[in-house]
Amino acid sequence: MKALRFFAPGKAKVEDIPNPEPGPGEAILRVHATGLCNSDVRVYLGEKKAAAGVVPGHEMAGEVAALGAGARGTLGQVVSVCPILACGSCSFCREGFRNRCPSRQTLGYDLDGGIAEYVRIPAQMVAMGHLFPMDGRLPAHLRALLEPVACVLNSLESLDVRVGAPLAVVGGGPMGLAHLVIARVFGAGPILVVEPEAARRAVATELGADAAVTPDEAVAVGRDLTRGEGFPSVAVAVGLAPAAPLGLDLARKLGRINLFAGFPPGASYTLDLNRLHYEEVRLFGTQNAPFGTYARAAQLLPRLGALDRIVTNRYALGDAAAAYAARLGKDGLKSAILVS
Repeated sequence: MKALRFFAPGKAKVEDIPNPEPGPGEAILRVHATGLCNSDVRVYLGEKKAAAGVVPGHEMAGEVAALGAGARGTLGQVVSVCPILACGSCSFCREGFRNRCPSRQTLGYDLDGGIAEYVRIPAQMVAMGHLFPMDGRLPAHLRALLEPVACVLNSLESLDVRVGAPLAVVGGGPMGLAHLVIARVFGAGPILVVEPEAARRAVATELGADAAVTPDEAVAVGRDLTRGEGFPSVAVAVGLAPAAPLGLDLARKLGRINLFAGFPPGASYTLDLNRLHYEEVRLFGTQNAPFGTYARAAQLLPRLGALDRIVTNRYALGDAAAAYAARLGKDGLKSAILVS
């Protein structure tokens, strides 16, 4: 089969490799589509680790093509994937936080992922329900968004985003815009998107932002939108250190700020601790999502047709390496590899 393999920072190539065969309890998916996200780009840049020779791609959708002995599943079933391999027995797993399992491995980083014609799903993942049945009428590139939708849903739920409550999103890239789309479905508002690039601000306005502004304009416009109070919920969806203090500046007293994006190694900034103490501000981060959030994301995904506007670049498997170049060159927003 054809698959994209990552070898080292800056080096990824489509090659022919053996088709995977299912072992006991395992499933083989014929991949329909796989998304490329900023974490994949950070691996490509050397800012995040992945196994040399691994097939990237943790955002994937496909259909069950083969089942090993004793595997739970239905041949031909259309599914999307929670890509986390967890132990299932540690305190984090028992409490539903498989994304925090100390022995966690992830498809696309530690084990072969979905930028390939087929992908092997380990027995533990199959047994723990990490294949979510999906409506095959939904376009494949949208079905592949289960994982990022779960991540954003975890962010919004952690921020306690509510109907009619203001929200600020710092960063108008794909995941920042996904925050906007899903928060609109929640009924949140007004919603402010902060983004330096005019083209991305235009997309944010198209997708329903009440205001899309540059970082220099953000605090003043935010005060106008919130009657001077600031935002109860702020999602920092760009991994740049200056975005974190801007998130604090946008938050009201008792506000919540989520550092949603991953930052370069060693990124830091000086924090005025009295802001947290006297104003009772909550500053935290989320990464991926608890398993239960994936089930809610799977139910929500068919209602998120607006995400189609975010998946701007689509590639055949043979051209998958070009998806990295597009992201590095800020060509479009999100990229998807359409396999079958």
